[in-house]
Amino acid sequence: MVKRKVGPVLAEILEAIEGIQTHTPGKSLAEFERDWLLRLGTQRALEIVSEACRHIPDELLNLAPDVPWKKIRGIGNVLRHEYHKIADDVIWVVVMENVPPLKAAIKTIQQSVGDEDRS
Repeated sequence: MVKRKVGPVLAEILEAIEGIQTHTPGKSLAEFERDWLLRLGTQRALEIVSEACRHIPDELLNLAPDVPWKKIRGIGNVLRHEYHKIADDVIWVVVMENVPPLKAAIKTIQQSVGDEDRS
């Protein structure tokens, strides 16, 4: 795996999360299930988050020990390779329950990263 600067990786994660959080508020699971583009866009954003988290060094992940980093890193494989098995209700739970604390954790990590690693 190519080593990337952490600052841009964190920014990519936050951008993907912002995209999810911009388009899902006020939606119900039923609306999510009916909206093909919203479902696929959300899944793609979660893939980006998953892959980008693989580029965050473990010592930074340790700043947020309550976040299930292994599961986050692994969900991208499920979305890419087992897309035919993806249950909308599972993705919806991830969006509603797991994305907000992940965003907070990424912001905490971002604050701990020095300016030299942000570009």
